[in-house]
Amino acid sequence: MRSRKSAVLRTIDVARRSGYSVQQVRNLERDGVLPPVPRTDTGYRTYDASHLGSALAYRALASGTGPVEAKRIMRAVHAGPVAEALALLDAAHARLHTERRELALAEKAAASISGELIDDVRPSDAMGISELATALGVRPSTLRHWEAEGLVVPPRSSPRGPRRYLPDDVRDARIVHQLRLSGYRVATLRALMPELRRSRRWEEVATALAARVASIDTRSRALIDSAVALSTLLSPVGNPGPGTTEDPHA
Repeated sequence: MRSRKSAVLRTIDVARRSGYSVQQVRNLERDGVLPPVPRTDTGYRTYDASHLGSALAYRALASGTGPVEAKRIMRAVHAGPVAEALALLDAAHARLHTERRELALAEKAAASISGELIDDVRPSDAMGISELATALGVRPSTLRHWEAEGLVVPPRSSPRGPRRYLPDDVRDARIVHQLRLSGYRVATLRALMPELRRSRRWEEVATALAARVASIDTRSRALIDSAVALSTLLSPVGNPGPGTTEDPHA
């Protein structure tokens, strides 16, 4: 609902102030990121502060949650009820919290097994599933479970062919086994194992994990940045919000 005091903005005004192109602003309107845009009798779009605020909120949300989830949140903001939009925002913060917690565990896990030599593998280390299970003291079904979770995935000559754990796979299995014995959950290991495969030194693993922490920090700050604009959009029309006063004679 447009306030009598809302300044009328053109598409180019919203684009310039939000950092989008004119076409992107129109796309945001089409996707429901902006509230419905009135038009003049001659067909020109007329925007106001709520449209600009929506564009700015979406930009911050997209940085924090990704564009798909950000659009879901913005559509909920405009369509209501307010509780749905708040629930989606709560879920976005909760996902970041979970990711941060699991990454912290992955960092501790990496430090606890830094004695393992990542590149200390020999061709003779290749094994079948029964051999590797015996060497580790686990059941073959445990190795199959690790494979299903993407922790240790040996190559096969065919979809139904026997598993053959190559030296790198044996190394990964040793690391996973050690961490599982230490109480680390599969979800935590899913965050750690890709870094081990990409890196050849523990210093590289630590650097990669630190980069992921920085990424979470950036996304968390983006969600904070979206809060002011979203708070304004979610406030009932005419409600000045806590901490403000209105002049009844204005």
